[in-house]
Amino acid sequence: MTGKERFKEVLNGKMPDRVPVTLFIVEQGHFITQVFPTVDPYDYKTMQLKVIEFQKEIGCDVFVRLVFGVNDPISIHYGGLKTDVQTENWEVKTTSKQSRDTTIYHSDIKTPEGIISQDYSAYQSRPGTFMYSCTTPPIKTAKDLELAIKYEPRMDPEYPQRIRLWLNDIKKAVGDDGIVGSWSPHGPFNNASMLISQNDLYSLFLVEPEFYHRLMNFAMDRVMPYALAIEEAGVDVQCVGGNAPGGFLGNEIYDNYILPYEKKYIDALQNNGTPVMYHNCGKIMNLVDSYKKLGARIVEPFSPHPLGDADLKTAKQQVGNDYVILGGVDQVNVLQKGNIKQVEKITRETMEKGKPGGNFIIQSADFLEYNTPVKNVKAFVETALKNAYY
Repeated sequence: MTGKERFKEVLNGKMPDRVPVTLFIVEQGHFITQVFPTVDPYDYKTMQLKVIEFQKEIGCDVFVRLVFGVNDPISIHYGGLKTDVQTENWEVKTTSKQSRDTTIYHSDIKTPEGIISQDYSAYQSRPGTFMYSCTTPPIKTAKDLELAIKYEPRMDPEYPQRIRLWLNDIKKAVGDDGIVGSWSPHGPFNNASMLISQNDLYSLFLVEPEFYHRLMNFAMDRVMPYALAIEEAGVDVQCVGGNAPGGFLGNEIYDNYILPYEKKYIDALQNNGTPVMYHNCGKIMNLVDSYKKLGARIVEPFSPHPLGDADLKTAKQQVGNDYVILGGVDQVNVLQKGNIKQVEKITRETMEKGKPGGNFIIQSADFLEYNTPVKNVKAFVETALKNAYY
């Protein structure tokens, strides 16, 4: 089987020749700049092509996850309201200031009925490696929300064609060796967590349920056109963030207050058959059964202790055939900081827990960090491949 065929079999609930073996590599900064230090980290397409090149070189099944070039404006993925477009009813004034390694962009958005303000920050942890966040969220009151609902500019009608052209180049590079995924706009709760203070969000569904309902619908409605455009452009899988409503909330709260919105979003994205991969990189075991009702075709990454609380063997028994588990080897304590013997041992154990019954993909649990030894990455892939066949 080719890598593409192998992934497709798993995603369709069938048994391939072996477990797909892949890597989670982000396309800006981190591990990929370690492997290709001379490539401009702002040349997003070249960086994505380098992710593909590296995965092919070491023999794994290629899975490239696109953020940049696909999520445009980037705020649709990383948070905050749109500040890159102005209209008659949405006048944006943005100033920036530098605070050590962080650039803070303060925006005042003037609408006919009031002003909304937000801070959006870009933190450079090392040259070419950035973390983005809306550090002062724009929604502070119910009035702010109503202004955003009424006046935030909608998707650029040229966006779908731009994404289709970008995606065509990436799919051509991957060929039959794997699949192309997109980090599509997050699920509604994740999206809401980047629009309002999390101190408020985690109690809002109890203390102000109508405000919460309006917020969650807005968080979904504002990104839905982008996600559907990405789906229609031909991605093989859409990766949707669901880590903010993590297992620490418990399944009762998740099922009653969060799941209905997440499910509605995922159902819309999967309506034409493109699978969704739901990402919760923290505590997950309390929600293993809840995710059966969610409907996403794949759930990841079942991070092992101490990164998360995943018990892969138990999770496999609970899930059965209800969704594909994408589980992995600790990318920090094993792949980055461990030795070859540790990598080989943990990889074999992870495969032994995940392989029985199929519906399993193995990878590094989360994205590969800078200063991860390439020899460890190769040892993971080689060991996984040796133990992957059914």
